[in-house]
Amino acid sequence: MGREKIMREDILERLQEEIYDRCRRETNHFGMGCYDHIAAVVGNAGILAQQYGADREVVMIAAWLHDVASITDYSLYEQHHIHGADMAYDMLTAYGYDEQKIPLVQACIRNHRGSVVSERKSMEEVCVADADAISHFDNVPGLLYLVYVEKGMGMEEGREFVKKKLMRSFQKLSEESKVYYQGKYNNVMEVLGDAE
Repeated sequence: MGREKIMREDILERLQEEIYDRCRRETNHFGMGCYDHIAAVVGNAGILAQQYGADREVVMIAAWLHDVASITDYSLYEQHHIHGADMAYDMLTAYGYDEQKIPLVQACIRNHRGSVVSERKSMEEVCVADADAISHFDNVPGLLYLVYVEKGMGMEEGREFVKKKLMRSFQKLSEESKVYYQGKYNNVMEVLGDAE
């Protein structure tokens, strides 16, 4: 048969290890900061799956794999949601994962990008897309590093850049998640000097 069968409870641990390994590779254009982003997506995806009654297993697997293409090969970045869904199929098939659930995971990956207009047909897709958007609020230090160290921006320019990015991320959320995460949004914006 050639396929490695793993227990369902082990798949999340295996995927975490796989993504961590891919993030550590020199070929990963984004560095280890990308792993922090993915882990934040996974955490928020689990919260949202419970909040909305979505299939937690599908949501968590898709969250671990949503950026797999871009961390594996930067040339796939622009279409990483498409390539990532294909890669997820190969990986999950090799793990012997439930063949009926693989398309659900793939749909979550294909439709996770807030910058790409797509119809999210399931609550699982909403959970992964919203978790991806809100993850930026869990990594404000990484955004500050980006603007001040990597981009060399001045204090005010960097602060405005981060605020605008977070505002765009918040606007990408579903209406339900905007309500759920309003407090987090307000707190971060207050720290950045934009209390409402």
